[in-house]
Amino acid sequence: MIEGIEVAAALTFALALAAGVVTQLVARHIGVPGIVLLMATGLILGPDLLGVVQPDSLGSGLTILVGMAVAVILFEGGMGLNLAQLRQQSRPIQLLLTVGPLITTAGGALAARVFLGWDWSRSLLFGTLVIVTGPTVIQPLMRRIGVKRNVRTVLEAEGVFIDAIGATVAVVALSLVTQPSGDLAGPLLLFVEKIGFGVVAGAIGGLAIAFLLRSRNLVPEGMENIFTLSLVLALYQVSHTIFPESGIAAVTVAGLVVGNVEHRGLTDLKEFKEQLTVMLIGLLFVLLAADVRLTEITNLGRGAILTVLALMLVVRPISVVIATWGSALTMKERGFIAWVAPRGIVAAAVASLFAEELTAAGQEGGLELRALVFLVIAVTVLIQGFSGGLVASILGVRRTSDSGFVILGANGLGLALGKSLRLRGAEVVFMDSNPQNVRRAEEAGFRAIYGNALEERPLQLAELDTRAACMGITQNEEMNLLFVRKAREEYKVPRALVGIRATDSRISPSMAYDAGATVLFGGPRNVQGWTARLAHSEAEIQSWEWQPSSDEPTFRERMRTSLGEEGADRFLPMALERGGRLLPLDDQWEPRRGDLVFFAIHWDSDAKVAGETESPSERLAGLGWKRRELPDRAETVDTSA
Repeated sequence: MIEGIEVAAALTFALALAAGVVTQLVARHIGVPGIVLLMATGLILGPDLLGVVQPDSLGSGLTILVGMAVAVILFEGGMGLNLAQLRQQSRPIQLLLTVGPLITTAGGALAARVFLGWDWSRSLLFGTLVIVTGPTVIQPLMRRIGVKRNVRTVLEAEGVFIDAIGATVAVVALSLVTQPSGDLAGPLLLFVEKIGFGVVAGAIGGLAIAFLLRSRNLVPEGMENIFTLSLVLALYQVSHTIFPESGIAAVTVAGLVVGNVEHRGLTDLKEFKEQLTVMLIGLLFVLLAADVRLTEITNLGRGAILTVLALMLVVRPISVVIATWGSALTMKERGFIAWVAPRGIVAAAVASLFAEELTAAGQEGGLELRALVFLVIAVTVLIQGFSGGLVASILGVRRTSDSGFVILGANGLGLALGKSLRLRGAEVVFMDSNPQNVRRAEEAGFRAIYGNALEERPLQLAELDTRAACMGITQNEEMNLLFVRKAREEYKVPRALVGIRATDSRISPSMAYDAGATVLFGGPRNVQGWTARLAHSEAEIQSWEWQPSSDEPTFRERMRTSLGEEGADRFLPMALERGGRLLPLDDQWEPRRGDLVFFAIHWDSDAKVAGETESPSERLAGLGWKRRELPDRAETVDTSA
């Protein structure tokens, strides 16, 4: 008998894990929200239909598995938040995390009471369960839609932090219902203590993890990911053991700390945690959905649908209007935030816990409560997931297209080009498969993405479909060409440019043109040489304005020749500002009076050397260029092509 149970448990775990991953692959290919298919998969594989996934066979192990998986998911969600962006939107975020839960709890409880006729105790529990939204749904949705950064920051921050707050509120409410004492001060104090302890434990744990990761002697290279995973799980369980239900807050705060403290392996860690989160979300949703019976949902009747609609169309808008009142968010941005509040894995996990606890306490309604929460998850994810893009377009909150640049190659030359484009306030994002290059870009203040530039995930993170231009400047010229071709054909980037070596190049300008690209820096250059010079600070960026004494074509051609082969090792034209537009300079550039060009000037050749009669500065001046001071502050300039 015991052996049979063990076999059923092992089979359930293995099938749920595999089904969860495969289902998400299918969802991505057909372009539908993954959670919807995961819930359907769980119902199909569960006891109601095929019966191959039996969550009951896991026994108490299911509760432990859910807790550990949620800990990893929320840690990863915390790592994805940027403290600087949180500070910019601190007021609406704070109110959504304080006033928002109160309004949602009251509104959800009232809706369940009115439309389902539930008693106040069960209605209150439902109200606390739907407080949460969740990063597992919000973050993929925001990446797919491509909304403005301030709107995305508010929604993602709410999704991460509200899970810890909402889960703790719900557990306190459950204890109040199952063990009524008539004293409201006690549960309120208990909530504050749980959150407070979790925040402190998470801050200390996060700083400890980040400190240990900074030392190569303590954590050998290649072990950073598993080291962090083990400490996160330990932090969650220790915090939960000392102060029950504080573990969720602890791992969320720890993720925020680790993700915002510079340390070795940060980029690899984020990649690892994101993949692990995808796997765990699939596993949990299949298991938890398989534990729900279809009859439990259908027996709720029309009142359940009305309750969900009330949450979406009345409660959420009221909460957002109050929480964002007086903030810098526009009315349309507030409207979009009010529309988007899909529930995720934490709501499902806590609802399943409630069903188990209420049944164990001999109280009715636990199964109906869980069924209603799963209905909320399915409806909100389905409707808001499919309509989010349309609503964002109608309200005008999508990220502006043709905005900023993506550079493949965070080497010395790429960083110098990025700094040139950033001088006027343009957003520059780097991509690189070398973690050291990524770290250098981040240290220089750029957003940098680690990964293969031909894979979907890094390209989505770079928001390539919203960019004005993309550039390939790695030492791998074939990779550069494939990258810009993919950007032009699949992501419809308006401009694409590649760096081509002047000698021993494996690609030609005509190949770049066939790929829909042009050649950076005005033509083929000594790319390797300039990369080394800029990496070793043997060159500097200078700005020069062209004010020629003659507009004759022969003078213009002489100037182009001097900037080309004759001056290839003296100065490198990198970026062009013309008519309020900031652009990378390519081989299609036709000089015009008033053009402001950012050059890289070779230090060693800035003075006269043997065999030369003039320095690069003198040569530029002789060609009609006048030196201009580099901007001492970033000014917003149109970056559209």
